[in-house]
Amino acid sequence: MKRRYNDYMKPMDPIEVFKALSNEARLQILEWLKDPKAHFGSQEGVDLIEIGVCVSQITAKLNMTQSTTSQYLSVLQRAGLIQATRIGKWTYYKRDEDAIKQIASYIQQDL
Repeated sequence: MKRRYNDYMKPMDPIEVFKALSNEARLQILEWLKDPKAHFGSQEGVDLIEIGVCVSQITAKLNMTQSTTSQYLSVLQRAGLIQATRIGKWTYYKRDEDAIKQIASYIQQDL
């Protein structure tokens, strides 16, 4: 299977992407992050679109422990589907739309 490269020159491994997408909660996170303003509350001066959604909001919405949520987010990040930004003691997550387009193109052209 060919490896693809996203804008950061990090290899995108389709197997890792498909593994990340094989969990209902991880799919739900990606869906929520597609339109964060519709699914999450405001965050004291941190833009939901530009910076991302705080892990605590994702944890609350999933109704899971922070460690489980963090593990799910880590899987999505390793697969290249989301990006993390750390500000102080908080971590914010947003979708990597270019990577998602890339995997969609892979599915359409190569599968």
